[in-house]
Amino acid sequence: MTTQRPDKHLPESLAFESLAVHGGNRVDPGTGAIRSPLVLANSYTLPEDPADISWSRTDPPLYTRNSGTNQLLLQEKLAALDGGEDALVLASGVAALHAVFFTHLRSGDHVIVSDITYEATWRLFTELLPQRYDIRATFVDSTDHEAVRAAVQPNTKLVHVEAIANPTTRVTDIAALANIAHDAGAILSVDSTFTPPPLYRPIRDGADLVVHSLTKFVNGHGDAMGGAIVGSAELVAPIKADAMVDVGGVISPFNAWLITRGSVTLPLRLRQHLASARRVAEFLDADPRVAYVAYPGLPSHPEHELAEKQFGGRGFGSVMAFAVDGDPDTQNRFVANLALITSAVSVGHDETLIVHVGTSGPRVTAYPEPFRAYGHLRMSVGLEDPDDLIADLSHALDATFER
Repeated sequence: MTTQRPDKHLPESLAFESLAVHGGNRVDPGTGAIRSPLVLANSYTLPEDPADISWSRTDPPLYTRNSGTNQLLLQEKLAALDGGEDALVLASGVAALHAVFFTHLRSGDHVIVSDITYEATWRLFTELLPQRYDIRATFVDSTDHEAVRAAVQPNTKLVHVEAIANPTTRVTDIAALANIAHDAGAILSVDSTFTPPPLYRPIRDGADLVVHSLTKFVNGHGDAMGGAIVGSAELVAPIKADAMVDVGGVISPFNAWLITRGSVTLPLRLRQHLASARRVAEFLDADPRVAYVAYPGLPSHPEHELAEKQFGGRGFGSVMAFAVDGDPDTQNRFVANLALITSAVSVGHDETLIVHVGTSGPRVTAYPEPFRAYGHLRMSVGLEDPDDLIADLSHALDATFER
């Protein structure tokens, strides 16, 4: 998808940093503003004779449930950044996940899903979709390619994985899974929320559809929710028609505008996220009071070499899981002793966030043994100075384990 502005034409090939600034931006013809303005209208002017218009069209704008100006510009930018033909943005990351499954699966279809996956994805495939639509899923270890291949059935239509899995940080070989899915005549969808571009572009490794929670790294400021689906025009078009226009999970113009604004600094923010996360992970890994650290950038991580290869040496994400050596009360005391790091859900914000998650629930049976023994603290490293983060963690460890 090309990105053009009324006052000039951009070169066809731009570096990621330049695309992040200029992609999806237009000079406003009415005011001359060099940034696309926020357009809060819910309706757009019709042609002189609207008798033959398609009321389900998504471009040009007709009605904001079908598409709005800010949504279209954000979609244009995201398609360019992820290397897809087209993109769709919705109200949240979960709305985007549901939109893929709702649109491309039918009653009686079978799906292969990583046995470590986001909680909403787990519930969609263990409860909602089987109970309501008779869509059945087999959960497998996505790093065991023979197990994935063995799970294929004649009615397998979709394989769904996460590039870096939430919360264990398991890394899946996307190119290998793409081959398995395509051999079975299935679509490969990849949740790449923990690995936004330019860190990783799954489409280049054969993914058919890529999903992001825009709420996280792409927006980056913790003030807007959204979800995106990027892929071929052929696969994205029916999602627009079905899950957006007629189910109505549309993003608001304001959130689309905020996320577009946040995305401009994505490559700059991501460099800081990645560099700081590696230092923080190494600090935690070296402290004997920390029971374990799961972070793909550590040589001890089971998929460290795959992550190095797949992400091209650019980094390993900024989300890690760890636990201090103790029971759940000890984990809670540690979090309470943090002064700079904030106890809250979500990832990819400007501030570092941490959340204590226990050891209960059916999903936990697939987690590695340390997760089952200690639970885990999921931490998303933000943009603070890494020395300040390490000092905060060190202080909290001292306060938690003081005699």
